[in-house]
Amino acid sequence: MTIDTPIFMYSGHSDTVFSVAWSPGSTSIASGSRDKTVRIWNAHTGEDSFTYRGHASYLLSVAWSPDGTYIASGDTGGIVQVWEASTGRSLVTYHGHTRFVRSIAWSPDSSHIASGGDFGDSTVQVCAAFSGNLLYTHKQQYRILGVAWSPAGERIASGSFDGSVQTWDAFTGSDFMNYREYSSPIYATAWSPDGANIASGGEDTTIQVWEASTGKSVYIYKGHTNAVKSLAWSPDSKYIASGGDDNSVQVWEVTSGKIFMLYEGHTKWVRTVAWSPCGQYIASASDETVHIWQPF
Repeated sequence: MTIDTPIFMYSGHSDTVFSVAWSPGSTSIASGSRDKTVRIWNAHTGEDSFTYRGHASYLLSVAWSPDGTYIASGDTGGIVQVWEASTGRSLVTYHGHTRFVRSIAWSPDSSHIASGGDFGDSTVQVCAAFSGNLLYTHKQQYRILGVAWSPAGERIASGSFDGSVQTWDAFTGSDFMNYREYSSPIYATAWSPDGANIASGGEDTTIQVWEASTGKSVYIYKGHTNAVKSLAWSPDSKYIASGGDDNSVQVWEVTSGKIFMLYEGHTKWVRTVAWSPCGQYIASASDETVHIWQPF
């Protein structure tokens, strides 16, 4: 099925939206924009709950803590902010990165944050969420474009411009595995909710799904006609939503590659895709608006 009209469109930002994150209860969305704000709003009505203005640079990444209480956001100045979702009260400002913070991931217990630095930084930094104390820095890749924390909390995965995906022990930085099936940049990395697989997509237009514990290829999806920029798993780990430079979001079954939904409501390349925890909705953005639509 192909649709080109969302069930709801949020238009609160004044510039391009680069990242969206659902609250654990699937009722609210945090969206980070080039307008230097993070907005929290009702996913079904668009009513604004709060606008966070703690950043001085463009917002590239937003992540809601698994316990639903906090939000971490990263900007082009290399800053990570941790703040209360309900009040906007700033808790930590982390200055460890030297350039763009392209991606952020919370540990499942909401105690730590992994942040990936893009051009001019090329590190994944893991810190305690509420003190900002650095645990360690992972320096094995060039330009980190995607970071994902395993659902069990034991490992972290990162995809990079150099075409590699690596996983390692989340709290020591050691015992890393290097998965290299790409010869071009990887823009998106996502760990399946059941912890079994990792998906990565990038410049070569394909999405690779591989076994997290071994690196064994599970499936290669070739539905896009241009670079893949964002990925999101369904909560049951059976489907993936992928957004790309072909302006589309494609929803497909992991084991077969069968497309269930093609969303063509965007007129520019899709920068971010997020699947609601309840499994009923997808949020995606390609300009200053966020589209909410149903995948099935």
